[in-house]
Amino acid sequence: MPAGLPSLGVKDGLTRAPHRSLFKAMGYTDEELRRPLVGVANAWNEVIPGHLHLRDLGEAVKAGIRMAGGTPLEFGVIGVCDGIAMGHEGMRYSLASRELIADSIESMAKAHGLDALVLLPNCDKIVPGMLMAAARLDLPAVLVSGGPMLAGRFRGEAADLNTVFEAVGRVSAGRMTLAELAELEDAACPGCGSCSGMFTANSMNCLSEVLGLALPGNGTIPAVHAARRRLAKEAGRVVMEALSQDRRPRSILTPAAFRNALTVDMALGGSTNTVLHLMAIAREAGVEMKLAELNDLAARTPNLCHLRPTGPHHLEDLDAAGGIPAVQAELAGAGLLDTSATTVTGRTLGEVTTGAAVLDRRVIRPVDNPYSPQGGLAVLFGNLAPEGAVVKQAAVAAEMMIHEGPARVFDAEEAAVSAILEGQIRPGDVVVIRYEGPRGGPGMREMLSPTSALAGMGLDASVALLTDGRFSGATRGAAIGHLSPEAAAGGPIALVREGDRIRIDIPVRQLTLLVDDQELERRRAAWQPPEPRVKTGYLARYARLVSSAAQGAVMG
Repeated sequence: MPAGLPSLGVKDGLTRAPHRSLFKAMGYTDEELRRPLVGVANAWNEVIPGHLHLRDLGEAVKAGIRMAGGTPLEFGVIGVCDGIAMGHEGMRYSLASRELIADSIESMAKAHGLDALVLLPNCDKIVPGMLMAAARLDLPAVLVSGGPMLAGRFRGEAADLNTVFEAVGRVSAGRMTLAELAELEDAACPGCGSCSGMFTANSMNCLSEVLGLALPGNGTIPAVHAARRRLAKEAGRVVMEALSQDRRPRSILTPAAFRNALTVDMALGGSTNTVLHLMAIAREAGVEMKLAELNDLAARTPNLCHLRPTGPHHLEDLDAAGGIPAVQAELAGAGLLDTSATTVTGRTLGEVTTGAAVLDRRVIRPVDNPYSPQGGLAVLFGNLAPEGAVVKQAAVAAEMMIHEGPARVFDAEEAAVSAILEGQIRPGDVVVIRYEGPRGGPGMREMLSPTSALAGMGLDASVALLTDGRFSGATRGAAIGHLSPEAAAGGPIALVREGDRIRIDIPVRQLTLLVDDQELERRRAAWQPPEPRVKTGYLARYARLVSSAAQGAVMG
């Protein structure tokens, strides 16, 4: 093992007899204390369905660590279920929890002299929060997620959580009965795991493989498969190997690794939230990332997969088709990846993809016959978003790629949802939801409820939605988020008035408020920042310290 392990300062020598005594109070033996101490950061809880089985996977991780000569020390990490938090006050805490997760892992690792880490998340902000901690601490680390949920079945068709959200809009539009909704509600989510489409959690779990800190299969092996337990054991073994060879996250999280991750993201058509998270992880790793770079990568990367919500396939289908190694092999064969990038296994990305093959061309298309010649995400700029806005263009109907319409302005998500469900939004409208950014929300809420309501009512191909907040990875339609600067910071979105014309041109990456500059200056002079929505507690501190979405919404 490398000399100078952090745990030596905690457990070795005469003055550390009291410390050893406390370890022995927990039943640790002298032999266990002679070994490296490996933290197992486990986000198990009984609140998130994607985390319900992480206690068992934690035991598998610890078995792998012990087999390889380490002593595992497991500790808990919080997590927010975005699906349960969606559409109410709880969603303000989701993105903000990412910082708490990173800070808590840092605190545990530093306070107890841990030598290495295995990170055990599954859903939404827990994955990037743990990757941020790995980059910040730069201790040998492996991430192993809990894996995706299997798709449900409803009347002979595949179903998932997004199916239920969209069904709310269908009931409101008279296109589904309450009895049918109750039947769907019971069937859509059949068991543990991260929600089964290419939503935020699965997007980040897949990209963790590409970044090099997770093992092949991490993003796609279903939660209930035995292969997931074997992967957890292997993660325990690999972290000990990484420790022995001093293989650290910052040597893996290079500019090439982030370019590769963004390239695969474009091919998969992943969640817009990956942009926020990759920027935050890059910041912790000391790697500069700029929003405009995404458009360059999108221009050269074909969109190869149409997983839910963009298309009919689920994560189990991607796994059966060869998983992320197969997607990487397809891209690498076209020269679109830097195959020299290293991974936590010690192998390069090129070596990881060697032998990988696409097993189902319906799920992973070839680069010469993609769903689209351009990647799944795009960043728009213009007088309405000088610092950028993000759209999942792979999920936008062709007729909405260029759109102009009147603004329907709402200062909170709830008001917009009410207007949609009450039939106040018409084809051609541009719904604007503001004061939902990192500072103004606070917490930059995801807005699956309004986009699902539009889809359920059949308006997703005729109504656009703009916000300084975020959208769920399950969102589909012309949903453009992360408008920066945000309204609470005096960004142009704060100046939009009911009826203003807004032009969206996704192919040329433009988002324009069709109001002349003099009028905008008059509005700006009259604008006053709103009172903070939350004045005490963690969210108040978060709002004071958080950066723009254009910088990853990180706390300074």
